[in-house]
Amino acid sequence: MRENKLVTVCEEAGCPNVGECWSQGHATMMIMGEICTRGCTFCNVATGRPDALDAFEPLRVAVAVEKLGLNHVVITSVDRDDLTDGGAEHIAQTIRAIRRKTPDTTIEVLTPDFLKCGPEALETVVAARPDVFNHNLETVPGLYPTVRPGARYFHSLRLLQRVKELDAAMFTKSGIMVGLGEDRQAVHQVMDDMRAADGDFLTVGQYLQPTPKHHAVARFVTPEEFDSYQSAAYGKGFLMVSATPLTRSSYHAGDDFAALRAARLRALDRR
Repeated sequence: MRENKLVTVCEEAGCPNVGECWSQGHATMMIMGEICTRGCTFCNVATGRPDALDAFEPLRVAVAVEKLGLNHVVITSVDRDDLTDGGAEHIAQTIRAIRRKTPDTTIEVLTPDFLKCGPEALETVVAARPDVFNHNLETVPGLYPTVRPGARYFHSLRLLQRVKELDAAMFTKSGIMVGLGEDRQAVHQVMDDMRAADGDFLTVGQYLQPTPKHHAVARFVTPEEFDSYQSAAYGKGFLMVSATPLTRSSYHAGDDFAALRAARLRALDRR
């Protein structure tokens, strides 16, 4: 990562799983710089005016994937509201560069919401054919004004639904944090909304306050509650669910992708 001047969300967001993931050779690469144009109150990534895009970054990501020998890679990014396409073409170029270098590597993208872009931004990313399209809802809609003020819940939900309309075979994934002040009914409503959008994979993890300046932790959700969320989500029809205190969007992503693909095959067999 250092050789290729790449950034990981593991470090920038202060992920609690960094020791475990890095010891296993797993890292989530964060492209398009280290500075985000949004100011979400849960996130530890710096907010400000980003630098210009690095045209050689997609190739450097592909080289790193090849050197690390990754079977599955997660590519995420900061929000780039300063770009007319939100960075969609840069994400697509990164996917294509990895495909050329290591065609057998499966690719998961965790994208911005492209809120200030036209529909062609999302279409550009989907056309590059990632194996998993992930966009996190992050929290329940009632908390968006304080937790995710620059985003819109139903826009993000519609984004996931639109992916399926563009490519029904593509896996879609989203995640939320709990412990921010939501209630169980609101979490179940998010699950229902995601299933209505034909979402395949849900992650639910405990919110941890990165610094005293960030949104406070309202409570720590018990392991039993996480188990109940996981059971409920499977009951609602998700193909894959990860709900534990330390679950994060790309935690165990490679293993989960293999399980997700197997679950789809089983579902098709039952039909």
